[in-house]
Amino acid sequence: MSGFARRIVDWQRTHGRHDLPWQRTRDAYRIWVAEIMLQQTQVATVIPYYDRFLAAFPDVNALARADEDAVLAQWSGLGYYRRARHMHAAAREVVDRHGGTFPRDAAMLAALPGIGPSTAAAIAAFASGERGAILDGNVKRVLARHRGIDGDPASPAVESTLWALARRLVPRDAIEAYTQGMMDLGATLCTRTKPRCGDCPVARDCGARREGRTGELPGKRSRRALPHREVQLVWAERAGDVLLERRPSTGVWGRLWSLPEIDVDADPVAALRERYGIGARLLERLAPVDHAFTHYALTMHPSRLAAKASRAALPAECMWIARADLAGAALPAPIRKLLTR
Repeated sequence: MSGFARRIVDWQRTHGRHDLPWQRTRDAYRIWVAEIMLQQTQVATVIPYYDRFLAAFPDVNALARADEDAVLAQWSGLGYYRRARHMHAAAREVVDRHGGTFPRDAAMLAALPGIGPSTAAAIAAFASGERGAILDGNVKRVLARHRGIDGDPASPAVESTLWALARRLVPRDAIEAYTQGMMDLGATLCTRTKPRCGDCPVARDCGARREGRTGELPGKRSRRALPHREVQLVWAERAGDVLLERRPSTGVWGRLWSLPEIDVDADPVAALRERYGIGARLLERLAPVDHAFTHYALTMHPSRLAAKASRAALPAECMWIARADLAGAALPAPIRKLLTR
């Protein structure tokens, strides 16, 4: 074991995280749920979602049998909803192709929807002790700083360099402690801002610390001003029920239920009548709601309407839902907050 790997392993065993819910099992399914949730989401946020998700879907067969709406409802609020849809598809593939036994080796894991090479290696390490390199955002930061690697770590050239380094450093033994240690180091000490270099087990030969460049490394992605969109939300209510429309599979909030969207300057009463054959009267226009996505910023202008009784059949991707049932519906977090405030 290299000196770098040995220091990571020793530090993790003494100072790393050992009490996270997914660390108490070798069940590949439960480890997989955690690793997918932890993508782009902090541990403190994930824990309650993890517990609720497993209570609803305790094994891969339960997840595969579940209705998509039920899966998305459990995920609501975690964001990046494609992860949930990929998990649902992967669970069904595990049942169909692997007889309901969740894979434990990286090659088979990486063939499932939504599992990249780093996530596959992490699951395999924790489930079966398989040796492999990981390269999530935290690990990229640790390696870029320690070896003084310039450039945007998401760029193909820099990422290729980091992958080669990550593979060279993987020890032959103690793979679980090393893998967890790299994650823990990036999450708790080698943080984006104010890294705790004095407590770091590999600080003595860290290039960024030696050269005073911890604030520069890893290199920053060039930031562009986010495009801005505005839409109007049609919040129609009838006898305590709210009209919802399922969003398309592609784009943001894919397959979640939301308030119908129309042009920001359109007449919501006319739009409701023309699109659904429902008469209504305008109650109020609410304060705008701002929400930022990865690629653009969105301002939503809600208009509340009192809808009239109608015999017109709704399109297949629309429904009336009772206010009491909103809590269990698969809604985007900003829409849930708006409707239940």
